[in-house]
Amino acid sequence: MRLSRSASWFLLAFGVWSWFIWITFVKNLWNDASGLAFDDAGDPTGYFWVHLLLAVTSFLLGTAIGVIGLRGVRALRRERDEK
Repeated sequence: MRLSRSASWFLLAFGVWSWFIWITFVKNLWNDASGLAFDDAGDPTGYFWVHLLLAVTSFLLGTAIGVIGLRGVRALRRERDEK
């Protein structure tokens, strides 16, 4: 399957965005002072675990999508250089 240039760059940008957004989200979740992520004893709550699972899953999917975009960009560059 061959990806277009715009699709490849979009997927790569989505992967980079995913790294930035979800790592920032986990840092903010870890440092949460509102009482949602950690109870009074400092133990993680269900809110913490659900959102951590969401963040890790989204991070992994974003990484996979970014890798697909990177491969598409590299293939287009190799194709261009062969001409």
